[in-house]
This record gives sequence, C-alpha cells and structure tokens, in this order.
Amino acid sequence: MAISQLISDALSIVTIAMCLFLKVPQIMSIVKMKSAKGMNIYSLIMELASYTTTATYNYVNGYALLTYMEYPIIIAQEYVLIYLVLYYQELVGQKSIIGTVAYMLVVFGFVTQNIPSSVLMLLVPLCTPISLSSKGLQLWEILRNMNADSVAVSTWVISALTNASRIYTIYMDSADMILLSNFILSTFMSGAIALTAYILQSKSKTKEA
Repeated sequence: MAISQLISDALSIVTIAMCLFLKVPQIMSIVKMKSAKGMNIYSLIMELASYTTTATYNYVNGYALLTYMEYPIIIAQEYVLIYLVLYYQELVGQKSIIGTVAYMLVVFGFVTQNIPSSVLMLLVPLCTPISLSSKGLQLWEILRNMNADSVAVSTWVISALTNASRIYTIYMDSADMILLSNFILSTFMSGAIALTAYILQSKSKTKEA
C-alpha cells in the first residue's frame, strides 16, 4: 500500500476519533449553563441537513466507509444538541415534532432509494452553501449578541481540524470536487467561529476579573 494511502487512512481514523467528541463540549456547556444563548437553531438545522445529505450521498455512491464514518457519529450528537437548544429556547412543540417526522421519512427514502438518487445528486451541490450559511448564521448570532458564553470553542476547533483532514482523505479516495470545496470552505468558517468565540470569551473573563 502506498505511503499516501496509509496517511489518508490514518487521518481518517484520527478524524473519526475526534468526531466522537465533536459536539460533546457544546452539549456539556449548554447543560452546565442551562442556557442556549448565542446558539442559532436555524444554523443547527441547516448543519444537520448538510451532514445528512453528505452522509447519504457517500453511502449511496458506495464510497469507502472510512471517508465518511464520522457523519453518523456527528449526526447523532447533532440530534442531542438540537433538542437541548429547542428545549432551552422553549421551541419544543408541534412544529418541531412534525419537522422531525418529515426529516426521518426523507432520510429513509434516500437510504432505501425509494427517492431516486438523481434527487440526491441535485441536493448535494447545495450542501456547500447550506453548510457555509449555517456557520455564517452561527457567527452572526455570536456577533449580534456579542456573547459567546454558551459556545464551546473546542467544538469549533475540532470541526476546523477534522474538515481540514478530510480535504486530504477525500482527495486521495475520490477527488470529488463537490466534497472538496465543501471541506475547504467549512474549514475556514469553523476556524472563524472558533476565533471569534475565543476572543469574546477572553474579553468577558477580563471584565469579570
């Protein structure tokens, strides 16, 4: 096996391992503070849509499991995070239940291919603008409130690192330009959120001191 492929597999394993804890700091931060201030629910929903579409796209196309195994892991954590934000922002209700049922039916349709894969192919290119928009909304939410107390910087640092590692692994496995462009831009946006949250939290600690 070529050295480059060994590096790619090693990065994939590291990425998957890091994603086991990707959303955990954010979840713990909200539970500890009993507040979701600074979190944008629409950003999270868009992020979930992007993750789900990308994971399904990889699955339907039969790409190597190591190149996208982190998605099911992140999606499971995203469910918990979305519920907590809905709960603490008092948004749990009929609309959220209907949305959840609709989401599950669509995912089932794609995975079983009852919904044609051609529809999925049309949706995948939208993942990049959706992913960037979701991160843009989160950044805007932080800047609008000038408050990042409930935002876990470590979550966004891990996000930036895992996205960066995927640039290499995707290039080695399929060189899929749709996926590559998504990871390149997502790396930048995750880094921007991490830096902004860190700066605001540092200023807040300085004022309290």
